[in-house]
Amino acid sequence: MNYTPDMIEQVEKYASIYLPITDMALLMDLQPEVLREDIRNRKSDISKAYYCGKAASRVKLHHQEMLLAQVGSPVAIENAHRNLLDMEDDE
Repeated sequence: MNYTPDMIEQVEKYASIYLPITDMALLMDLQPEVLREDIRNRKSDISKAYYCGKAASRVKLHHQEMLLAQVGSPVAIENAHRNLLDMEDDE
């Protein structure tokens, strides 16, 4: 499907708040199966926008987690450690 720049921007915004694809499709008057399939195509602009939106929010969460870990939050320290291990596994 051909997506307008506005639709691509919407998908990135929705993905950044972890809105399910089904809800995105409903709000954009699209078939969920079509949007889902287009997002699976990692070379499409809509897929790049979707994963960029998710990653941008993940950055914010990791940053907040690190700040909490630095002030001694036990859960944040554990999560930061897990994030580090995930990072090292991905290297």
